[in-house]
Amino acid sequence: MSGTRKVLRLLVGVGVAGLFGWLVLRQVSYEQLSNAFANVGWGWLGLALLCFLLGYSARIERWRRMLARDNAALRWRDCAGPFMGSFAMNNVLPMRAGDILRAFAFNDRLGVTSGVVVATLFVERLLDLLMVVLLLGIALWVSGASDSLAGGVGIWTLAAAGLVIALVLLFPGAFSPLLAWGGRLLSRISPRIGARVQGELLKGVDTLGHLSGKGTMAGLMLWSVLAWTGEGLVFYLCAKALASLAVAAAAWLALPLGTLATLLPGTPGYVGTFDYFVVRAMKAMGNGVAESTVYALLVHFMLWLPPTVIGGLFLMTRSMRGKPSSEDRK
Repeated sequence: MSGTRKVLRLLVGVGVAGLFGWLVLRQVSYEQLSNAFANVGWGWLGLALLCFLLGYSARIERWRRMLARDNAALRWRDCAGPFMGSFAMNNVLPMRAGDILRAFAFNDRLGVTSGVVVATLFVERLLDLLMVVLLLGIALWVSGASDSLAGGVGIWTLAAAGLVIALVLLFPGAFSPLLAWGGRLLSRISPRIGARVQGELLKGVDTLGHLSGKGTMAGLMLWSVLAWTGEGLVFYLCAKALASLAVAAAAWLALPLGTLATLLPGTPGYVGTFDYFVVRAMKAMGNGVAESTVYALLVHFMLWLPPTVIGGLFLMTRSMRGKPSSEDRK
């Protein structure tokens, strides 16, 4: 039954991606795309790549700090490979396979348990979602583009969403009873598996409680700001690389809209969904259809290729070497 559900989810994702991809490309011709691509500024793209690497370096450091309480000797380079490898897997495989890989495949290398890693993934996602909601609110407030987008997005709605996310990050203990209930229910079904899962849940809840501390969370927020500043500059510098774009600053609206679109069902790499909403954001700020479409494809490529190549190389070398020994981790 679970296999059938996975196939159905994949088919739904492909259908959604195909629909949004068609909506993007039906408005432009090949000649328009070719002309818009003809004058791409490669120097701007080089700077965008540098900002991408700096932004992801901040993300890796943020994750290392989350894991540091359970392994104080953990180094940035120990986390870099699993982090980039998980993004590479998400970019080429369905069902967010990279997240599963990061949660369970690198425990020996990281020196922590799966429960701890899952807890950090949860906090990482919430921090990123909080940053995106804040960026969208600021972009809409500064640009006044809310009415130009489908349905409009209220600033107060975004503020409420940001407040809820912040409360979850600062008070995760409120969810402990629910997790404990789930562990007890699983123990009734399978005592052996339930006991193991309960142990991991306790470690995860303990990790969440530690990360929610004011000093710790403030540091994680700072690294989140640095990470998303780097990603925002990737969007902006890709816009600067296209001289035909009338309003390069629209990239700061495209960033949160395109990122939120990745929450929709779709294919690996978010083909179609990401591009459609980036195009909508660029058009809402006064850019042409062809130029907005080329921009969406360009920034998508810049966000997809580097982690796929870097993470893919890590996974390939790791599979050839096998699991690292205790001597390798010193």
